[in-house]
Amino acid sequence: MDLREQLATARKIVVKVGSSSISTPEHRVDTKAIDRIVDAITGRAQVSDIILVTSGAIAVGMAPLRLSSRPTDLATKQAAASVGQVELAYAWGQSFARHGITVGQVLLTASDAGQRDRARNIQNTIARLHQLGSIPVVNENDTVATTEVRFGDNDRLAAIVANLVSADALVLLSDVDGLYTANPSTPGARFIPEVSGPEDLAGVVAGGGGAVGTGGMATKLNAAQLATRAGIPVLLTSATRIADALDDASVGTAFAPRKGLNAWKTWALYAAEVSGNLVVDEGAMEALAQPGTSLLAVGITAIDGDFHAGDIVEVHGPAGEILGRGEVNYSSGALQRMRGKHTADLPDKRPVVHADYFSHQE
Repeated sequence: MDLREQLATARKIVVKVGSSSISTPEHRVDTKAIDRIVDAITGRAQVSDIILVTSGAIAVGMAPLRLSSRPTDLATKQAAASVGQVELAYAWGQSFARHGITVGQVLLTASDAGQRDRARNIQNTIARLHQLGSIPVVNENDTVATTEVRFGDNDRLAAIVANLVSADALVLLSDVDGLYTANPSTPGARFIPEVSGPEDLAGVVAGGGGAVGTGGMATKLNAAQLATRAGIPVLLTSATRIADALDDASVGTAFAPRKGLNAWKTWALYAAEVSGNLVVDEGAMEALAQPGTSLLAVGITAIDGDFHAGDIVEVHGPAGEILGRGEVNYSSGALQRMRGKHTADLPDKRPVVHADYFSHQE
């Protein structure tokens, strides 16, 4: 199936909208922009399940608090987010109500997606909202998230949600109509209609976010790469072109999905909370580079952290380089007694991390 056709016929779609697309220069909700987005989503929702990921809580919380510029300290950011989340929830709810659709707000932190039982709850809640005919509206819970437990940006959040719900497509909307080799205002910047692999991104210069957002083209590229590595095609375009994006996907830049990580391995590598670290020797590092290779105790040289069997650990090479993440079969205490020993000399012959539950870092 053609890439654009694959996007156009997707049955479960995550749509992410950036702060600049739904807020005014006066730091208030742009109701006209939201109505346009909702009209397009409502049309596509007749045949597809839509999950809307919205930025903008801090941006639209600024005006009610009489803040003239985006706050930089955590307490003020969280205060603005607490006000802005109310403003956004009301605006999305009112706009969807024009079509007789109820919305459900889903506020997440990285810890919610990083713990397996809470990640399943996210999946179940979103699925149930769809069964009840509602549109899930997802945002990062900025009122409680700290630097240490943030997704980093809502583009990444959208990609992680797309993986959690096994979406068929991810649509990233911003104020730019697609990917260019540089800022579109730069002389000679060239539009890129399709990205089939990393080689198509050679030489691309991606910038940061604007005055009211934390994203930018760099975060969208990272999110697109995360999603496509999980086998999810991505469409990147401007919010003003959402109708075409959700109709025939004839606009913007399309990113082809890659054959690679399954949903669990994508979650383990990009979303899961890490409970500890394992350092391996040169031989184990070379072995793990081969597909289908498990990590054995004999190759482990150091163990850091207090973890239990079933937790996610990060595996490092002898120079500290990150090799990947995996589900460990033993507690840290047990591994301290096992490390450096051959499997034949151990009572339990299981590998420390089975190949099926190890996700390689690119």
